Amino acid sequence: MSHLKLLLMKIPFGLLILFMCATAVRGQEIPLQPLPLNDMSQFKQQAGNWQIVGDVMMNRTIDVHHKTTDGESKKKKKKKSKKASQPPAGPVQFVAGEGVLLNINDTEKKDNLFTTWEHGDIDLELEVMLPKGSNSGIYLQGRYEVQLFDSWGRDDPMFTDIGGIYKNREKDPLKNFSGKAPYTNAARAPGLWQKLYISFQAPRFNASGEKIANAVFLKVVLNGVLIHDNVEVQNFTGGPMEKNEKAKGPLMIQGDHGPVAFRNIRYLTFDSAPLRATDITYNYHQGPFRQISDYASKEAAGSGSGKNISWEFSPKEDQFGLEIKGNLQVPENGSYHFEMRCNGGARFVIDDQVVIDHDNNHNIREAAKGTKQLTAGNHPFKLYYFKSAGWMSPAIGLFVESKNLRKQPLHGQSSMLNDRGLVNPIIERVEAKPRLLRAFLDFNGNNRQRLTHTVGIGDPSGVHYVYNLKAGNVVCGWRGEFIDATPMWHNRGDGSFRPLGDVQYFFVDQPLAVLDNMNAHFPSEYKESDFRPKGYTLDEATGRPVFKYIYKGIEVQDSIEPDGNGNYLNRVVKLSQTVPNLYFKIAEGKDITVMPDGSYAVDDKKYYVQILTAAAPIVREAKGKKELIVPMTTQELSFAIIW
Repeated sequence: MSHLKLLLMKIPFGLLILFMCATAVRGQEIPLQPLPLNDMSQFKQQAGNWQIVGDVMMNRTIDVHHKTTDGESKKKKKKKSKKASQPPAGPVQFVAGEGVLLNINDTEKKDNLFTTWEHGDIDLELEVMLPKGSNSGIYLQGRYEVQLFDSWGRDDPMFTDIGGIYKNREKDPLKNFSGKAPYTNAARAPGLWQKLYISFQAPRFNASGEKIANAVFLKVVLNGVLIHDNVEVQNFTGGPMEKNEKAKGPLMIQGDHGPVAFRNIRYLTFDSAPLRATDITYNYHQGPFRQISDYASKEAAGSGSGKNISWEFSPKEDQFGLEIKGNLQVPENGSYHFEMRCNGGARFVIDDQVVIDHDNNHNIREAAKGTKQLTAGNHPFKLYYFKSAGWMSPAIGLFVESKNLRKQPLHGQSSMLNDRGLVNPIIERVEAKPRLLRAFLDFNGNNRQRLTHTVGIGDPSGVHYVYNLKAGNVVCGWRGEFIDATPMWHNRGDGSFRPLGDVQYFFVDQPLAVLDNMNAHFPSEYKESDFRPKGYTLDEATGRPVFKYIYKGIEVQDSIEPDGNGNYLNRVVKLSQTVPNLYFKIAEGKDITVMPDGSYAVDDKKYYVQILTAAAPIVREAKGKKELIVPMTTQELSFAIIW
């Protein structure tokens, strides 16, 4: 059983939602700050293997660690003796410019790269690209490595794969760290940009310099998939800049193992001491109440004190009101952002000024926010909370953050966890045969772009996709687990399901169309007069569907199957006949680049398309995007979709 299957079986729905929606991992008001990549001034001097370039292209078919055999060497020399020629392009090509940090190392130039600045606690986000077979790593504080490795297609990842937290080789059991494999392999194919997010908490030291708390990877997210959650690292990992631990250190990127490229590096460091809520007292009022004014000025039915903000000051779970008072110990002058979530109504007041007003019947998924300038020192606060809805369990949470302060809770942990309104997930899995499930799909997670005639196809290989029956198109694909059906089947449901894992969305338009001219657009879906769906048949041998429809009298068969290794999708479209001006749209995106192996990198190198049959592909611009289209002059088109 894979790490992902074990994880999904163990975690409650509340955490699962974070797992599945990890692309919005921060949920913070303070944006990450960009690390400029217009020159190398952010980094210390190095041997020259690191440079700033404008763009990079990596041939996904060439292994950077491939060694030429004697036979190959003789063959190349023989060819060279016949005719002088340029050496073949290597696995990594680039163009001059700004915005991309690139390492190309050799036997002489192979330095690690260090930032000129140091950090303690940090949130770091970046995009990374690796050629086939390459290896690198990011070291937080120069000491704690998150591995970067071409791990595409591996079934059960280890700490040596991309996103793994590397081990060390210390013999002392108190200093040994055995590494931590990611929950699941969310790697993309070599030569594609991959998004990595790391939330890191530095080790803590007392005034005497003794370590009192280990470093912690609070969260690591790869390509939108949570792969680590609260991993404590008791010592430096392998290959650190120094074999010690400190409160601060530079970012270090490994430069001696293989080529690697980075872009869109953003980060926030957190140096402020925590903001604390102290001297907490409360007044309890017996409800029911419809708004805060119903009880705020009335005599309390009970009172007391506590350590943290909590709804549990109430002896009842419903029909109560609370007035919680205390002091905020603010560490430094600054702008502080507060967020409140509750089942019920609430209001938050600092220095007799309302910061958040949530005085209505809300649920915990609705966040109320407010910002206030605060000076260092104590500030009195009041928090009002009431609940008069029996179908919801009580919950109140208050969070704070600033430019130097990582988002932190001011409430007690149990004040947010006791929420029976959240349920265990309904996860649909695939066993020995393909699984088909009809439901709605929110394209790219946007419920305003809901597709209502979709079917999810789960394959035993672990490569899944969603087919839009109304448009005759594959709208997304992913690897890993299959579907979360909770939105569809819990209570009344809303009819939608959610793909699990790293989902690559393609496009929503109908792919087959007769175009009046080369400036004509593909319609979003077929006209009823032109289109007659015929559902699908199941292949007797594999159980996989073959989708069928008729367009303008042309009978169409559309087959989508995983490749033999379970890495990507092969699609074969067969027509009963061809007609003039008939085109098939294969891909669309921000841009489409022809790669050295003849494939096409789509949407700023998010995925590849490899055309497998004879065709005359055209890259054109339409609706502000690039499209890859093919004239259907033959009755069959075959191509691979690779990510």
